[in-house]
Amino acid sequence: MKKIFCFLFLYIIVNLAAIAQQDPQFTFNRLTLLTVNPGSAGNDGQISGTLLNRWQWDGIKGAPRTLVFSVGAAKDIFGINSGIGLNLISDELGFFKNTMVSLDYAYRKKTRFGDLGIGTSLGIYNMSVVNPKWFTPEGEFWTQADGDQGIPEKGGQTAFDFGLGVYLKTKDYFFAASATHINQASILLGQTARSFLVRHYYLSGGYNITLSDPLFELLPAIYLKTDMVSYQMDCTVDLVYKKRFSAGLNYRINDAVSVLIGFEMNNGLRFGYAYDIMTSALAGYGGGSHELYLNYSIDLGKNRSKKYKSIRYL
Repeated sequence: MKKIFCFLFLYIIVNLAAIAQQDPQFTFNRLTLLTVNPGSAGNDGQISGTLLNRWQWDGIKGAPRTLVFSVGAAKDIFGINSGIGLNLISDELGFFKNTMVSLDYAYRKKTRFGDLGIGTSLGIYNMSVVNPKWFTPEGEFWTQADGDQGIPEKGGQTAFDFGLGVYLKTKDYFFAASATHINQASILLGQTARSFLVRHYYLSGGYNITLSDPLFELLPAIYLKTDMVSYQMDCTVDLVYKKRFSAGLNYRINDAVSVLIGFEMNNGLRFGYAYDIMTSALAGYGGGSHELYLNYSIDLGKNRSKKYKSIRYL
C-alpha cells in the first residue's frame, strides 16, 4: 500500500509540476507581470523592483513555496526607447525545485492607442528532484531504496527558455498578451523520468476608474492563464485611496477568493499582503495561501520628497 500511495502521489505531483505549476500562481499578478510578459519591462518609466514570497495551500505537505525577485527599468539603448528586466524565481513543489532566471528586453513606442511595449525574454530553467523521501498516509517516510528503482531519487537538468509579450498602457487602462516556454524544452530527471516545459498563454487587462471623490480610484482587472488544455482566470477589484492605500478582492474561478491590502510609505516603499481562501476541493485538507511583497520604484526624473519652488522665484 505504501508503494501504491507513493506512486499515486508522485504521479499527481509530477503532473502538477509539469502543467499547472510550471509558471507559479500569484494573487498580486499585476506586480509579477514582468515574470510572464517581457513587453511590460520599463512600462512606468522608472526603475522598479519587487520581492515577493508566496506560501500556497498552508498545512498541505509538499505545497508550493515561491520566492520572486523582479526588477525592470526604462532605458534608452543606442537612442532606442527600451525597457529591460531581470527575473529570479525559486519555486518548490513537493519533491521538485524549479529555478528560473531570465533577462527581458522591450522595444517601447508611443502610439495613438497608448504606450506600447513589444518584448522578448531569454533565460534558463532548472527543474530538479531535491527530496528523495515521500510521505505515506501514516506520516512515515518511504524512499527509493525501499521500492521501485524507476522512481528518481535525485536528478535534474537546465534548459534554455524564452518567451514573448506585448503590453499597451494609457493613464486609464492597460492590456497585455504573452506566451512563456515557447520552445517547450525537454528536461531529463534522473535516468528514467522526463518532463518538459509546457507553453502557456496569458491575457490580462485593467481599467482605472476615478470616483466622484477624486481621492478614490477603482481598479478592476482580469488575468487569464491557459495551456490550451485548461485555464485559470482571476478577477480583481482594488479600491485605492490617495494612490497610496489599497484594499481589494480577487476571485480565482473554481479555486479561491482572496483579500488584498497594500500601502505606500512616504519614501516610496510599498508593501502588501494577500490571503487566499480556498474554494476548491483542497479546502478540506489545509489552510489558505499567503502572499507578501515589497516594492520600490525610483523615478530618475523626480524626487518624491523634493519641494519645488514657485517659478516666479527661480
